Amino acid sequence: MLLSDRQIKEAIQNKNIEILPFSEDNLQSASYDLHLDHEFRVFKPHESEIIDTKKPVDGMMEKVHIPTEGSFVLHPGSFALALVKEKTGVDSHHVGRLEGKSSLARLGLIIHTTAGFLDPGNSLKLTLELFNASPLPIKLYPGMKIAQIAFEKMGSECERPYGSEGLNSKYFGAEEIQESRMHLNFR
Repeated sequence: MLLSDRQIKEAIQNKNIEILPFSEDNLQSASYDLHLDHEFRVFKPHESEIIDTKKPVDGMMEKVHIPTEGSFVLHPGSFALALVKEKTGVDSHHVGRLEGKSSLARLGLIIHTTAGFLDPGNSLKLTLELFNASPLPIKLYPGMKIAQIAFEKMGSECERPYGSEGLNSKYFGAEEIQESRMHLNFR
């Protein structure tokens, strides 16, 4: 069941959902608006020949920090990782679903290429996988509304929340951009 604005506020008060910082100004009827942080990571294609999914991508991306009054330009067909300003979390009864903003999608901005799921038991600053599908560059600003998160209550509490021993919880509790850790699946 998708949570309404009223249910999201109740879940925050009961500590079933975490949004830090929280402002009712960002609460929509069935979601919460998230904002772009200052941190980005971009590939350095001039320094790498290929991405091998069996190997770490260490050194293939460079960190980019945008000052508060600055902007980040995402060129057509380009990809970047970015951080959401808010820390979001859910207990073992809930999940979060990261969604794009319609106004940005209409400009050609895809905010997550596949990973839009906040697992039960995880609390972190979500990493966005930005892609510009438009024929023109898109200018992004720290602090702008970039995404929204909707929450759902599961039919029952999960047995093994994200981060539990034995799970391959590669991004548990992350508060910085995490590059792909796909190579860990080959162990």
